[in-house]
Amino acid sequence: MLTASVAGALITERVFGKRGSLLDGTALITGLLVGLCLPAGLPMWMAALGAAAGVGLGKLVFGGLGQNVFNPALLGRAFLQAAFPVAMTTWPVRAGASWWSLKGDNFAWPLMSAAPDAITGATPLGLLKFEQTQTPVIDLLMGQASGSAGEVGGVLILLGGVYLALRNCLNWRIPASIFLTVSALAFVFHLIDAVRYPSVWFALFSGGLMLGAVYMATDPVTAPITNRGRWIFGIGIGVLVVLIRNWGGLPEGVMYAILIMNALVPFINRATQPRVFGTGLPEGNQ
Repeated sequence: MLTASVAGALITERVFGKRGSLLDGTALITGLLVGLCLPAGLPMWMAALGAAAGVGLGKLVFGGLGQNVFNPALLGRAFLQAAFPVAMTTWPVRAGASWWSLKGDNFAWPLMSAAPDAITGATPLGLLKFEQTQTPVIDLLMGQASGSAGEVGGVLILLGGVYLALRNCLNWRIPASIFLTVSALAFVFHLIDAVRYPSVWFALFSGGLMLGAVYMATDPVTAPITNRGRWIFGIGIGVLVVLIRNWGGLPEGVMYAILIMNALVPFINRATQPRVFGTGLPEGNQ
């Protein structure tokens, strides 16, 4: 899945991008992130198409690196979610098969399904939303649950985020504000109804929250440029994630939460940009 999505991203960048843009590595990162968001049984041509859409529609149409409004990887996944909703919500069940075994429709031809039917299961968020069944937290921490690669590797993603923060490769305020907001809201809702609303640890390590908070929301191009704006950005994502998970039609809301807040970044930057010393207020704010 990762190979297919990376190939789709790199080919699109090479064919439609500016000369030499392939060397900046952003297409590779987009392909990897798209692949980490996909079900294991998805046809690989869909993975390549989603990554291609992420690079093409999420970055190149805006003018290339540094000018895109939305996170390209999430836009690619949103494209797949809209175009192939059934495939994007079909999760192969963990049946003890070899890690190398194929899952479902991996080798299906474009716009066609494979002959054998895959045995499907639900992700922890799906089980909670539709069956009020909470997956043990230890299974979430150890990756013993259904979901994409980016959903079942929460501990590894968190460790990678800590490493990047220590290397000053990402701004820690964004994931910290997301985690604090989700934790606070999950704690309150869990006190109200422990059967319907999950615990704090479940809310943090289920779904794509870790992947989105650490590797997508922190994208420097699509995140606010001020520290105060980053806190507002992260709090907004955390609130939207909890609202969509609890009352939305889908069990997960990380993708939509980040994309919505991406759209608000220009307004957040304008509201939190400090005034240059010795100058008056911007015109229109007097």
